[in-house]
Amino acid sequence: MKNIISLLLILFSINMVAQKEIFDVATYTVPKGWKKQTSESTLQFTKEDTNKGTYCAITLFKSMPSTATTAENFDLTWKSVVKQMVSETAEPQLQPTETENGWETQTGFATFEAEGTKNVVYLITSSDNVTMMSMLILTNSDAYQTEITNFIASIILKKSNKSSIKPVKNTVKTNTLVSIAKNDGFAFTTTNFDDGWNSTVQDDWVEVTNENLKVVLHYPNKAVDDYSSDLMAGLKYAWDMLVAPKYSSATNMEFKPLYSWQSIEFAEAEMVEKSTGKTVYVVFFKKHYNNGSGRYVEFIAADKFSFEKEFGAYTNQALASSWDKMANMTNYNKFAVATTDLKGKWTSNFSGMTQYVNAYTGANAGANTHASNESFEFGAGNTYKWDLGVASGFVGNIKFQSVKSAGKFTNLNNWQIKFSDIEGKPKSYNIQFSCIKGARILWIGETGFGKRE
Repeated sequence: MKNIISLLLILFSINMVAQKEIFDVATYTVPKGWKKQTSESTLQFTKEDTNKGTYCAITLFKSMPSTATTAENFDLTWKSVVKQMVSETAEPQLQPTETENGWETQTGFATFEAEGTKNVVYLITSSDNVTMMSMLILTNSDAYQTEITNFIASIILKKSNKSSIKPVKNTVKTNTLVSIAKNDGFAFTTTNFDDGWNSTVQDDWVEVTNENLKVVLHYPNKAVDDYSSDLMAGLKYAWDMLVAPKYSSATNMEFKPLYSWQSIEFAEAEMVEKSTGKTVYVVFFKKHYNNGSGRYVEFIAADKFSFEKEFGAYTNQALASSWDKMANMTNYNKFAVATTDLKGKWTSNFSGMTQYVNAYTGANAGANTHASNESFEFGAGNTYKWDLGVASGFVGNIKFQSVKSAGKFTNLNNWQIKFSDIEGKPKSYNIQFSCIKGARILWIGETGFGKRE
């Protein structure tokens, strides 16, 4: 891979004679034969040779305002992007900066081990004092060096009009600190959603932010989550356990729960943050679903107006649809899945029973039970073993069934997986992680799996 280092220095300069496409401020030539994926914030090209076990992934990140130097932008991106994806890398080896068309570019690389194979990660960050844009390259072979170099050389960055663009110093109007994601051993600890919300993993919650608000998705906590028939008492206890310790004082505090078959817990106050000394408006919320589930969510805004602009004003109707947007924030507890995250055994268990009685006599008419255990065991070389066992039927006549298979899996991308054989045929599923304290739940399709060590 040594040859690729010198080739990577030909950055953002040569306009190749080929059809061009545009991503954000970058014009580029599409590499032939590579798979292309785009999102609101990224452009990615991937190529692999399954027979040789080689791969390469090139990701361009959408530009963002910059108030730092090129070196500072590189360091920040390395820590927030590279270190979150590949935790076991050495410090990057930096190349001399290059300047072209008003853009200053810093390149750095580091090697790392993954499943016994040597890999290399490159980060290229370009800044023009107003805007920054970054590119990330992951590969385990120098077979792609010519294609990488040609792609990089095809990129032209649009020069900023510095007289009309003002640096954005702080768009988080809550004046609260946005926390750095916790490194919990998984590849992805941050998710940037297309709608402007961003999630990060923390010790006791998932933190979700946009330019105006911070939302804390508290992890399940048995001490406060157990159902209480006294809704007000339960709400106040949860507030004291989850909210109050982070603040030094509170004014205009109100607890306003609503009773229904889908009850609402709601509390609000103006609070002084211990971490910043700033006064913020805090809402504490939980929606009780008919199955008894629900999670506590804490909203932090600069003031009440900012909160209500996003989520609407309080209503005394428990079943009003206006509560849905607040409740749906729990869906942002969602993180991508890398192949290296899967290794090990993941299991899911379910059991339930329906008791029947005679409608006329009230006598016991039997019970129907259902129990299942499903597991995926992921091994080296993208191999897997799948097993599903089910026991169901009326008590005294329970039937047992089982099915299993094995094969190879492919991560189609960080949110989808394909198995070579599930019940006799290939199957693909959406995959994602959600976080709980000290662990993660792997969702394959609609089923959640916990990891067994």
